[in-house]
Amino acid sequence: MTLICSKGFIPTRFLIAVMIFSACFVTYTVRINISINLIAMVESTRTNAITFEPECVVINRKNNTHNLENSEPPKLTSTSNYGVRYNWDSNLQSLILGSYFWGYTITCIPGGILAEKIGPTRTVMIASLISGFLTFMDPFVASWNYIAFILTRFLIGMCGGVVYPCFQCLISHWAPPEEKGKFVSVLLGGSAGTVVTWPVLSIIIENLGWSWSFFLNGGFLIIWSILWILLVSDSPETHPRISEAEKVYIVNSLGTSIKQTKKLPPFKEIACSVPFWALIILHFGSIWGLYFLLTYGPKFLSSVLGFNLGHTGVLAALPYLIRLIVGFISAHIGDLIRKRKVVSTVIVRKCFILFSHIIPGILLLVLILVKCDLTWSIAILILSLGSNGTSTVTNLQNSQDLAPNYAGSLYGIVNCIGATAGFITPVIVGQLTAVNNGLHEWHIMFGITAMVYIVSGLVFYIFGSADIQVWNEEEKIENSWKDGIPNLGFDNIDDTTLKIEDKAKESTNGRIGMY
Repeated sequence: MTLICSKGFIPTRFLIAVMIFSACFVTYTVRINISINLIAMVESTRTNAITFEPECVVINRKNNTHNLENSEPPKLTSTSNYGVRYNWDSNLQSLILGSYFWGYTITCIPGGILAEKIGPTRTVMIASLISGFLTFMDPFVASWNYIAFILTRFLIGMCGGVVYPCFQCLISHWAPPEEKGKFVSVLLGGSAGTVVTWPVLSIIIENLGWSWSFFLNGGFLIIWSILWILLVSDSPETHPRISEAEKVYIVNSLGTSIKQTKKLPPFKEIACSVPFWALIILHFGSIWGLYFLLTYGPKFLSSVLGFNLGHTGVLAALPYLIRLIVGFISAHIGDLIRKRKVVSTVIVRKCFILFSHIIPGILLLVLILVKCDLTWSIAILILSLGSNGTSTVTNLQNSQDLAPNYAGSLYGIVNCIGATAGFITPVIVGQLTAVNNGLHEWHIMFGITAMVYIVSGLVFYIFGSADIQVWNEEEKIENSWKDGIPNLGFDNIDDTTLKIEDKAKESTNGRIGMY
């Protein structure tokens, strides 16, 4: 990778990409901490909690396989002394796990509009400061009242829903077309946050108690928020330390596809765009699988497969490490294919759906077949979620394809709808496991998730597009309605994008590269 530009400095847009990555990282730390903390916060609902053993432990001992501990078989991990415990049943736990996503869903669309009207940088800073403070206060709130605790998680979710549309807005203004995949891949900073957060919080909980996991997590986010506002600007034109050469390169490479607009998005035209609805369905499928495993992966490993809390944090994080690696590699491959113009952008998107949606769904169906085989269960979970890392080339980029001027708002809408999976899946799991928390109940949930993955990918195969929509530019909106019939968004404008990229390369002779 070429990290040094022609003047010998690190390109400013590389720093922006690093900061967006770190923003996703810290946002996910407060999103997913509850998945580990809740295991340590609640009392078991079993009447004989000390002797209760996960189903797979019992089955594997009878078969003399997978003896996880060389001495005694592992007991239900939630009985260890990690601090004050609360008598919250499975349905209440589902409400707590889902409350973040209720708030997240509400603010996704306003987040995109805020980013485009008042600036993404300030929006992210304010949201992060509030999230950090509320996370720091979580232990006190939980000890007061569980309803207040749910409300706090709801407010943290509202802050989280704002930030991801802001990242799309920043990418629209900072990423040259041929580097778009690399920029979008930094959104996998959330996977890195998962990889680090679950093992680290497991260690903190086992040594200091679950309260300290909230204290340290919230304090870290507050400190990071200050660093963000010092290093990030909304666009190259407003950044105080960017070189003139890099600024000219970015602006020229974006051409006419990006304009500084403060107007509201053309919601009527967006609502009538078939490719945009295909993106919504595609994103929903990806988010369903991601949020289900984010929220309930640790619980499945602990209460069904029988791993203790320390092992649970590490093993639950492994799929996200693979997802992160696969995401970066696939983003570079996607950019390389576009740069060499091997095939059109839409073909690139649809080819990668095989890996981001179809294969993950098939693997979850295979997971049902392996039952209590611990090695295969972990391997399949890693491969399924890891393969979904190629979403950096599919649903995470497609809003940039369709309307770069309104990428923040578009992503806000698709993320709003996708985020409903964050509270739908806990409700389903809570109902399924209310009476018995065993393999049969979890296999039903894995089967549902597999179908959501596969069907959403097939819908995009049929109706998806990667062409810039006519409503991306204000002066062309009136032409998107002809004789009272809406333009459904299948116009082939991909050649225009390629011409813009060629013009950008000629203006700089390809001398400035982020990577």
